[in-house]
Amino acid sequence: MKKNIFLSFLLFSCLHGYAQLTPFEQSKDKNYTAAYAEVISYYQNLSKQQPQMRLFNYGSTDIGKPLTLVVLSKDKVFDPALIKKQNKRVLLINNGIHPGEPEGIDASMMLVRDLLKKNQLPKDVVLCFIALYNIDGSINRGVSRINQNGPRAYGFRGNYRNLDLNRDFIKADSKNALAFAQILNTWQPEVLLDNHTSDGADYQYVMTLIETQKDKQNPVLANYTDKTLTPDLYKGMKKSGYEMIPYGAGEQGLPDSGIVSFMETPRFSTGFAVQHNIISYMTETHMLKPFDKRVWATYAFMQNLISICQRDAKLLGTMKKQVDAEVSQQKTFGLSWVLDESKVDTITFKGYAAQYKTSEVSGLKRLYYDRDKPYSKTIKYYNTYKASATADKPVAYIIPQAWGKVIDLFKLNKVVMSRLAHDTTLALQMYYIGDYKTGVKPYEGHYLHSNVKLNPVDTKVRFYEGDYVVYVNQPINRYIVETLEPQGVDSFFAWNFFDSMLGQKEYFSDYVFEDVAATMLKNDPELRKKLDEAKAADPKLANSAGAQLNFVYRNSPYFEKTYLRYPIGRLLNNTKLDLR
Repeated sequence: MKKNIFLSFLLFSCLHGYAQLTPFEQSKDKNYTAAYAEVISYYQNLSKQQPQMRLFNYGSTDIGKPLTLVVLSKDKVFDPALIKKQNKRVLLINNGIHPGEPEGIDASMMLVRDLLKKNQLPKDVVLCFIALYNIDGSINRGVSRINQNGPRAYGFRGNYRNLDLNRDFIKADSKNALAFAQILNTWQPEVLLDNHTSDGADYQYVMTLIETQKDKQNPVLANYTDKTLTPDLYKGMKKSGYEMIPYGAGEQGLPDSGIVSFMETPRFSTGFAVQHNIISYMTETHMLKPFDKRVWATYAFMQNLISICQRDAKLLGTMKKQVDAEVSQQKTFGLSWVLDESKVDTITFKGYAAQYKTSEVSGLKRLYYDRDKPYSKTIKYYNTYKASATADKPVAYIIPQAWGKVIDLFKLNKVVMSRLAHDTTLALQMYYIGDYKTGVKPYEGHYLHSNVKLNPVDTKVRFYEGDYVVYVNQPINRYIVETLEPQGVDSFFAWNFFDSMLGQKEYFSDYVFEDVAATMLKNDPELRKKLDEAKAADPKLANSAGAQLNFVYRNSPYFEKTYLRYPIGRLLNNTKLDLR
C-alpha cells in the first residue's frame, strides 16, 4: 500500500514538474547549493526528456571524473563542426571553478530547464554549460569561506591537488585544465562566461562584472564590447533589477578611492580565452548578499547575455573571422601590461559609508560598512592599460621535441605545427637569459619568474629530425607568442617549463684548469686584455683566484653554449625547410 502511494506521488510530481525542480529550489530557505552528484543526476534526468539537450563528457579531472558539458541546440544539431558550417554561434558558460562560489551551478540548472520547457532556445546560438568545473573541490564540501553569506555548505576552492584552477589555464598542471582546453578548442565559442563570487568592500550591488580588458583585446572586439555589448549588459541587468558595477570596489582600498579594472592575464579563464580571440566575461556576485539573490542575479545575467548573443549572432561571426585574419597577420604582441594612471574615467557608485569603531577582538580601531548610511557618489574608474613588454613575432619558432609538455599543449590548443624531416643546422635568433627574478614562495606549485632580461644572439644551431616548426601566421598567434616569449607575464618560461636550462652542467677543477688557463692567456692576447680590464673594473675579481679562473673558463671554447640559452629558436627569415 505504501509503495503504491509513493509511486502515485512520484507520478504526480513528475507530471507537475516538481521532479525537475533543482535542489536549490527545493530547499525551504533557498540557501542550498547542489552537490556534485545532484548536479549530474539532475542534468541526466532532464536530458532524457529533452531532444534539444545533450550531455558530453570530456577528459578526466584530478579526482578521476570527466567534465560534463551540457549542450542546448534548438535544431538538435550537436556536431561542433556542423554547427560552424551552419554559421551558428557558440556561447560557453563555465560554473564552479571555485566551488565555494556556486551561484552559476544552481542558476544554470534552472536556466537550462526553463529555456527548454518554455521553448526559448536561441535559434542562432548553441549554448554550452560546463556543469561543474572543479569537481574535486565540490566534493570536498564544507564551510571554508568565512567572509561569505551562504550557502550553508559548499565546496573548497582548491582541487584535489590543492590548485586554484582559475590560475591554471596556461600552465595546465591539472587534468581539469586539459579537459577545459579540449572543450574550448572543440566547440570554439565566440563568447565565454565564467561565473564567480567576489570579495572586497561592502556596497549596494548584488552583481559586479569583469570584462576582457579593452586595451589588451583585439581592437575590433574591443570596440564592440566597449561600445555595445558591455553597455547593453549593464542596461539589461538594471532592467532585470540587478544593477551592476565593475568588479574591484575595495580591492585597492576604500571604494571612494576608485575602482581599478581587473587585468585578466592568461592564467585566468578569461585571459586564456582572449588568446583564442574569444570575448570573455566573469560575473562576480557580492559575497555578503543573500545566496538566493546572488543565484537569481547570475540567472538574469546569463539571460541577458544569451539574448544579446542571439541579437548580434551574425555580427559576432563576422567579427570572429575578421579578428582571426588580423591576428594571423599581426606583427607585434603585448606580453604584459601596466595600469595607465594618467587616464581616469568616472562612474556613479552606490556604496555604504565606511566607519570605524573599537574592535572587540583587539581593542583597536576596525573598519565596518554602515548599511544604514547608503550613498551614491561619483568615483574614479581606472580602465586603461598599456603594454609594458612587447615582442615582434618571428617567421617561425623552432621547438625541440624534448620539450614535450609544450608540444602537447600546442596540439591541444590546435596550433598548426610541422616537423623537420632531417637534422638541420639553422641560422636564427636565440635568446640568452640575462637576468630574471624568482618568487621566494611557491605560487600555485611554481616559483614564478618575472622581470626577465634577454640577450638575443644571431647564431647557428643544430636541430634534429622530428623537432617542431611553428609558423606564426595563425589565428592562434596570440597564444603562440605569449607562451613562447620568455618575458611574457604568463609565458611558459615564467611558469618554470624551461628551468633545466638555467642550470650549468659542466665545471672545472681549479688545480687542473690552472695550467690550461695559463696557456690560453699566453696564446690569446685578447683574452688576457679582457681579463685585465675586468680585474681593473672589479676589485672583488682582482682579489679572487677562483673568480679569475671562472672568468677565463666562461670566455673559453670549453664553456657550454647552452647555459642560460632559451631553447626555442626564432627563425627571422623565411628559410625554406625540409618538413614532414
